[in-house]
Amino acid sequence: MKILLVEDEEMLNSIIAKRLRVENMVVDSCFDGEAALDYLNTSGYDMVIMDIMMPKLDGLSVLAQMRKDGNKTPVLFLTAKDSLQDKVAGLNAGGDDYLVKPFEFEELLARIYALTRRSNNQAQNDLCIGPVTINSQSRTVTLNGNSLVLTAKEFDLLYYLMSNANIVLSRQQILDHVWEYDYESYSNLIDVYIKDLRKKIDSGDGPKLIHTVRGVGYVFKVDE
Repeated sequence: MKILLVEDEEMLNSIIAKRLRVENMVVDSCFDGEAALDYLNTSGYDMVIMDIMMPKLDGLSVLAQMRKDGNKTPVLFLTAKDSLQDKVAGLNAGGDDYLVKPFEFEELLARIYALTRRSNNQAQNDLCIGPVTINSQSRTVTLNGNSLVLTAKEFDLLYYLMSNANIVLSRQQILDHVWEYDYESYSNLIDVYIKDLRKKIDSGDGPKLIHTVRGVGYVFKVDE
């Protein structure tokens, strides 16, 4: 397991890094938010353990930039700020867990392993094509790392299209798998949903993902 440790207290940083290496983990450590972003831009990690109050750039700002860049690496906040408001702020910003100083190393280790298991389970249910990631278990969708709000049927439609990426699907196939309706009675239903889905998926300057094949149906693929 490879971990980025971001903690401005040098002695604590050193102690945590040494203990983690004893557990056969690979640890890169730094002492401020700007350095953390430099590490994140040049290397991949299984987890980030990060203080909130740091020089140059605080932990919440680092996390915000990570998520903006589409970096979904789990983040465990390690901080002396123990108010409920601070915890909520960290979690709402996209943090995955929150451990208040002082703490026992065994608890830190347990949280690391728990987050790793959760992240692995999440990844197994992720389907990633181009800028879109869809998770069948949590029923969540992100576009370039940003969450999308879809209706239940929009999600089902997108998941079916992405599960059959680069395969042209007829309207009847889509109706059978997503709605279980007969095509004759709902001839324009798919077109309406495709139009709404495109507004959310194909908007902006990114690649077009949902393509119409005239006289046949639709295909999900990333434009070259």
